Order: sequence, then C-alpha cells, then structure tokens
Amino acid sequence: MSEIYVVGVGMTPFGRLTGMGLKAMVRQATEAALNDAGLQKDSIEAAFFGNASQGHMEGQQMIRGQIALRDMGISRIPVVNVENACASGSSAFTLAVNHLKAGAGDIALAVGAEKMFSADRSRMFSVFDSALDISCAADVHADLLRMGEGVEVPPGTTSPKPYSVFMDVYAAFARAHMKRFGTTQRQIAAVAAKNHAHSVHNPLSQYRTSYTIDEVLAAAPITYPLTVPMCSPVSDGAAAAILCTGTALRRLGLDTHRAVRVLSSVIQTGSDRNYTDVRNHLTVHAARRAYEAAGVGPRDVSVAEVHDATAMGEIIQIENLGFFEFGEGGPASERGDTSIGGRIPVNPSGGLESKGHPVGATGIAQVHELVTQLRGEAGPRQVDGASIAVAENGGGLYGVEEAVACVTILGR
Repeated sequence: MSEIYVVGVGMTPFGRLTGMGLKAMVRQATEAALNDAGLQKDSIEAAFFGNASQGHMEGQQMIRGQIALRDMGISRIPVVNVENACASGSSAFTLAVNHLKAGAGDIALAVGAEKMFSADRSRMFSVFDSALDISCAADVHADLLRMGEGVEVPPGTTSPKPYSVFMDVYAAFARAHMKRFGTTQRQIAAVAAKNHAHSVHNPLSQYRTSYTIDEVLAAAPITYPLTVPMCSPVSDGAAAAILCTGTALRRLGLDTHRAVRVLSSVIQTGSDRNYTDVRNHLTVHAARRAYEAAGVGPRDVSVAEVHDATAMGEIIQIENLGFFEFGEGGPASERGDTSIGGRIPVNPSGGLESKGHPVGATGIAQVHELVTQLRGEAGPRQVDGASIAVAENGGGLYGVEEAVACVTILGR
C-alpha cells in the first residue's frame, strides 16, 4: 500500500455565516487547500464530499457534492457523497485515503460542508432527530434516562428553550460516568474552560471568549450537568484536505517539509454492549485498530483533536483513546493535563465547543488543526514538538454509544 500524505488543508471560519451559501463555503475551503498544496483544481482525480444536513435544511437530498463542486469548476471526476452523521467529514477523509491506497488515483479531495444555522430554531435543532433509530425513539430516550438513574438532577437545570436531542444523549452519558466513576460537574466545566481558552488563539473559531471554570458552571443550563459553554453551537462552515500518494508527492515536486503523513485512518461501528462495559466502547476498538495500523501507541501521541460535542464527550474520548485510565479523564482535565503545555494537549483548536460544529465539516476541520500543529504553524496555540497526532470524530447514536467513530493518526 502506498504512503499517503496530506499536502493541503483549508477551511472557512466557523459560525453563523449568514452571507455565504454552501457552494461558496465549499469553494473557499477547497481553494484554500489547493493553494496550501500548491496545486490547481484540475489536479484532483477524485472527491469525497461530507454533508449531513442539506437535505433537511434545504431539500437538496441527492448529488450534493456534484452540485457544490461543479459550481466551482471541478467536474469529470468521481465524486462520492458521504453522509455518516457527525462523522461525515472524517468518513469522507478515510474513504479518500483508501481510494489512494487502492491505487485508484494519486490525488484526492476530502471536503465537508454544512449550512445549519436558521432563524427557524425548531427546524435547526430537529436536524439531529434522525441520527438515532427513529423506529423506537421513545425507547431510546427511556434507555438514556436509565443510564443516569441515581444522579440527582437539581431543579432549574434544564433549559426551557429548544436544543438538540444530543444534549440529552450527552447528559445521560455524563450522569452514567458521574455515577460510576465519581466524575464531577466541575471537572466537566474544566474541559469547557480549557477549550474556550484555546479558541482565543484560533482566528477561525466561532467563539473566541475565555471562561473560568466558575463562569462555565454559572452559565445558563442546557440539561444537567451541562451548561451552555459546555456544549457545541450550531454552526455553518466548510473544511477541505488534499491528499496524495508518495509517488505523486515526488513526481509533482510538492513541499515534502510541509507534507503530513497519514499513518492510519479507520471507521468503526458499535455493538449491543451494556453501558457499563466501557472497555468495549466502539472508539476503544477504533483506536486499537488505528494504533496497530500506525505502529504507535497512546503514549506516542503529542496532540489530539476529539469530538467534544459537549465537554463530557472529551472526557469519555480521552479515556477511550488510552490517554488516561477509565474514570481518570475528569481529574486529569481538572489538573490541566489536557491543556496546551500539559501532558497531552487536547483540542488546541478550541474543539467543537468553541471552534464550532458544522457537522459534515467537523472531522476534516480536526485534520486541518492537526496538520497545522504538525507543521509547527499554529502560532500562539502551538504544541511544542508535535510529531504524532490523533483525531477522533463520532456520529449518531445507536444503543449506548455513537453509531460510528472515526480515528485518524497523522505524523511527520
């Protein structure tokens, strides 16, 4: 199998991009990635397009990638549309990697984009309703509530305003973790405070305001134990990556000093495990496969971007990835182990909580950040000596965990 490299990355700012449609966002991110690589758009031999919400939000149910890319002059190549919930972008990236490994081409584009913000808040939040088994949605909700039984929910800690059903999902995960491991709301708030502090130095982040732990705890509630700064916002945005084989890297004379190697990239689905069986979480299995394929382990990792749709998500995933023992993610976060300058910096971009979460773009935006870190080009948020990086991106809900998880390992 060929060595695969990321040679170009680009993204729009994330946020409420009211003056920019999906086509314009795709163009901006893709052209930025091409410019970063030093390539022209006619160099692209295949494209993989991640998007989850355009059908719901705009009625464009099919051929989304072909439409967006043709508008900017990319045609006559294979274009594959990828919908895999919040892991759509990282799934598109993995498919691009495997396309090149299979010898089907030398240069591929992975791009994800989402236009999610709407004045119709009911429509905006209901986009997530089908990211679980709708045939038994009431049973799913009841199962989630049972996970958190035994944790007292203080009065006044549930928002009267509409919010995504996935905040209930993460609240259930949080309560189960609190009940089993003693994780505290303050430890969860420490994750949010850390990520908001990181985002101050990311010019592409949706939010760039820092919070103390106490300010996070005192903020408006979503659903216990989650407050607003602990949760990712609704976002618009796009991100793109240009990948190539080692053969193309040398043939085209691309900048080998800025090329970042893809050591592994895997997609994993879950199982019907009991929620207490944390060692068989789908991300544990995805990480194991990714580490084995890359020939590295958790202790080799310099920096990580993980799926913190809520701050609780980060605690769960840093344990699943093997950075900390199960139950130790909360205390480690409160100690500062995951801050820039700490033992294993996590989400130096600001994460989904601050950078934003335009679903189909999120996984590729993680790659954008990690490529920037491995190149040593992250400025004030640079992780010293970054050499091995991990991205974890999950999506949907099935049973007691995400429906899909993607883990990608990059290295210099």
